[in-house]
Amino acid sequence: MFARLLARARSFFARLFPHEPEPGRFESGSKWSLRGFLAAAPFVFPGREYLVYIPKGRSPWRRAPLIVLCHGCKQTPEEFAQGTRITDLADRQGFVVLLPRQKDSANPWRCWNWFDTRTMQGAGEAAIVAAQIRSVRRRYRCHRRRVLVAGMSAGGAFAAVMGLRYPKLISAVAVHSGLACGAAGSPLSAIGVMQSGPEQDVAAIGDAARVAARQRDLPIPLLAIHGASDAVVSPRNAAALVRQFLHLNDHASVREPGATASALPVADRETRTTLASGRTEVVREWRSDGRLVARLVEVTGLGHAWSGGDPALAYNDAEAPDATALVGAFFADALS
Repeated sequence: MFARLLARARSFFARLFPHEPEPGRFESGSKWSLRGFLAAAPFVFPGREYLVYIPKGRSPWRRAPLIVLCHGCKQTPEEFAQGTRITDLADRQGFVVLLPRQKDSANPWRCWNWFDTRTMQGAGEAAIVAAQIRSVRRRYRCHRRRVLVAGMSAGGAFAAVMGLRYPKLISAVAVHSGLACGAAGSPLSAIGVMQSGPEQDVAAIGDAARVAARQRDLPIPLLAIHGASDAVVSPRNAAALVRQFLHLNDHASVREPGATASALPVADRETRTTLASGRTEVVREWRSDGRLVARLVEVTGLGHAWSGGDPALAYNDAEAPDATALVGAFFADALS
């Protein structure tokens, strides 16, 4: 009996004070929320599974930043993690990564339903993922004010929804090839909006979200990455997304005389870089009192794919810039 207790004690302290850093690992879970259940369509159980990546050498004594990574259509969390190489970033910077999994029964293409009215308002799938974030944050001792939601395409549009509807829970948002919250008024119009731009006043949606939020929970900084050659989601949507977050964060440029909801204000800073591949990377930034509010990265020649991703998988482009590195740098800058 004593020998077994001693062995358990040694195992416990070995985990707390390992001689070699423990390797990173994935763990699985599932979560649903009462709010999500009440908002869900009849006969559709609203629960969602998820993966959590615990980075190499994770210390139980230090609260870790949390990245919530939402996959695009026809993707799985495993494929998205591989394509973005998010585990490498997590190991370097100590992030815990939450990867929600969309269900085939909720969307036949496994898209997050960013165009669903309930979800756009913060209920439905948004409430379910919010419940996942709270659960993972508690279980893995994640920092309450260092939570970034990122996503690609439909997952990016979903990330924008989370940023607007959960400013108390979310600290920053990164959207690759995505759309603004509320850009489409219904599922029937979603395809047209993807190709032509928002059909609703997304700037007004940003204003309303600001009024509903507590001032101490703002700003919610945004990183938007978009390919200039994206034929699936028009670059117009990236500009609309930035305008929405400028309104959410009450950037001075949207309050100036002559400012309109349809024009992207002049950036506080702009850089243009020619990459080794011949593509051009244009970065525009908007800041308030020195603090980053929005960063837009446009890449010529990039289509509907994660920039710098694993080309062995669909919706990934191997050429620079490395979008995952951009997300890591943005997170550090936005929350510094």
